Amino acid sequence: MSFYREQDKHYVAVDCIVFGFNEDGLKLLLIKRQMDPFKNHWSLMGGFVKESESIDDAAKRITLSLTGLEQVYLEQLYTFGDINRDPGGRIISVAYYALIKINDSFQEILENNGAHWISVNNIPPLIFDHEQMVDTALNKIRKRCRTQPIGFELLPEKFTIPQLQLLYEAILMHPLDKRNFRKKILEMNLLDKLNEKDRSSSKKGAFYYRFNPEKYKDFTLQGFSFEV
Repeated sequence: MSFYREQDKHYVAVDCIVFGFNEDGLKLLLIKRQMDPFKNHWSLMGGFVKESESIDDAAKRITLSLTGLEQVYLEQLYTFGDINRDPGGRIISVAYYALIKINDSFQEILENNGAHWISVNNIPPLIFDHEQMVDTALNKIRKRCRTQPIGFELLPEKFTIPQLQLLYEAILMHPLDKRNFRKKILEMNLLDKLNEKDRSSSKKGAFYYRFNPEKYKDFTLQGFSFEV
């Protein structure tokens, strides 16, 4: 029995804004759209919510299909519902952003999906309202990284303080004082220093660090102030 047969019908979609980070800076994962409207134009990865799944499950499915990764940082961002946002029909899209570590292990599945890492400083024109989605996600990450250590999801398991600073500079889009950054991050006791150095950029090298799981969990739940 249908209780709402007289109500207007809409489509519900999910769009995933996937960010990654490497030595070249903060990246956005984009695809060339494979269908009309706007076939072969740059797009975020998205899809319609199936009748048998929740919106969160749809976002996980789409992210998995794009990257091959099951365990990623994925957070609901905003619902975009402008009447004319999609010329294909009345479609309401729930946007999610994901933070993943860039590595070579899932490069093949990215290529199979026609996906490409694009610098956030050189994002091409995107279809529909996807540029608005990306801007909203970047603003959210910039605010959140000052109160929760979510940006650390973009780093490899072990990293140096200079690499961590590069990440924050990429997210915040401005340079940070090296001495103040190092002092502030080490005072948090959030990192465990490893007896191993990265010597790729200098003979002296820089010690690797790893997140302390318990401290990381506490900071994620309680938040912190990281104004640098």
